[in-house]
Amino acid sequence: MSPAPQNIDLRDWKNSPIGRGKLSRFSPRIGRLGPFVLMVGLLAGCGAARPVKYYQLTVPTDAGDIERADAVPVRLLLGGIVTSHLYREDRIVYGNGPEQLGTYEFQRWAEPPAEMIQEVLLRDLRATGHYRAVHVRRSNVTGDFAIRGRLYDFKEVEGGSMSTRVTMEFEMRDLKTGATVWNHYYTHDEPASGKDVPAIVAALDKNVQQGVKEVVESLDQYFASHPAK
Repeated sequence: MSPAPQNIDLRDWKNSPIGRGKLSRFSPRIGRLGPFVLMVGLLAGCGAARPVKYYQLTVPTDAGDIERADAVPVRLLLGGIVTSHLYREDRIVYGNGPEQLGTYEFQRWAEPPAEMIQEVLLRDLRATGHYRAVHVRRSNVTGDFAIRGRLYDFKEVEGGSMSTRVTMEFEMRDLKTGATVWNHYYTHDEPASGKDVPAIVAALDKNVQQGVKEVVESLDQYFASHPAK
């Protein structure tokens, strides 16, 4: 096909007899190709989509009674766990060296890690049956002691072998005096049984269960040595 003259505006060329003839020859082909091209584009887009897989931590199913009259006469209020924005979202985090972090795109948590850990601790504390009541702290709930936590690490750690790191800290404040009367720090690297994401999730779950167990036992020791009056 002859090119449009170099010194003529394209709109003038289209309106010329030659231009109209050239366009008219190819316009039916372009019209027939349009739906085909659109269909190919839509199918390619659908084929590129990947399903997102979600994971969650193991939460005790039997949390015991919420209120127990025969237990230690204190009501514990469990506050939220403070953490970085990475652990307030649902992405699974991995460490790429000592300073760089990344997240998996199609492997995610069912809930943000900080919220899942709070739920595990809440149910474990209730399951002990040692306290009159354990509640999530809200403005309309009264209690004797308030527990709050901070989550520092909840990630896959790359190295000689795959492992997971959980680092968290909890403290308890006496609501009558305002004094901090107890704290517990936990950090541990739990080896993973494989390099795939399910193995990493299983190792993180085991790590959290161990850490929460330590927290619950440490609280029991505190109240055993500081009987509530």
